[in-house]
Amino acid sequence: MSLRLERDGAIARLLIDRPARSNAMTQAMWEELPVLVAQAMADDAVRVLILGSATPGIFCAGADIGEFARHSSDEAWRIANQAAIRASQYALAHAPKPVIAAIDGDCVGGGCGVAIACDLRIASPAARLGITPAKLGIVYSLFDTKLLVDLVGPARARRILFTGALHGANDALAIGLIDEIAIDPFAAATALARTIATNAQHSVRASKAIIRRILDGQADDDEVTLAMFRDAFTLPDFAEGVAAFQEKRRPDF
Repeated sequence: MSLRLERDGAIARLLIDRPARSNAMTQAMWEELPVLVAQAMADDAVRVLILGSATPGIFCAGADIGEFARHSSDEAWRIANQAAIRASQYALAHAPKPVIAAIDGDCVGGGCGVAIACDLRIASPAARLGITPAKLGIVYSLFDTKLLVDLVGPARARRILFTGALHGANDALAIGLIDEIAIDPFAAATALARTIATNAQHSVRASKAIIRRILDGQADDDEVTLAMFRDAFTLPDFAEGVAAFQEKRRPDF
């Protein structure tokens, strides 16, 4: 089993486990990833999902290039592969609960593609990130490319894609490709996840949904986002938050 989902209280971990191939993603793995994300999202006990590697020092070398080469002349396979990769990134980017990538080691190509689909990225000092279609003569989809542009801006996205260069952790932090550097990115991601998990989940998930709408092109409120604001005042999280504030205690959401 090259992907697996584990749960620790309010935190779920989606682990890539193919260390002999540097966690390179096969078609079967691409197809399984959105299924496991959906399982985590459907579990009421889970509040945050962490995406990482089962093996320290490895994140993901991207798609399995050997599999690419074997199927390059099979149009039906290419269509299915593109659909599976898109479904994986879409599942992470549109997951209703926060998703954090814990990156240790190389995060390249499709591996970087899934990392940038997450809400937040924490990397080790040894991490290297790059998106490398120009090294292989392939073209990434618009959705995949938009995730990168949304994260680092068009100029830096051009440089990343045109050069195919790998970026060390410090450089990746400077350009916004990651959010934090930590000696143990899994521990740091877990600590961050626990902080998020203690907050009002209606607020967290509504904020994520609104940010996604902005990234998808919405520029002003509609009835859905206006209702999010209005309805929050009628929900249990608001009542608990106000009561905790007035009683000078930690809220229990």
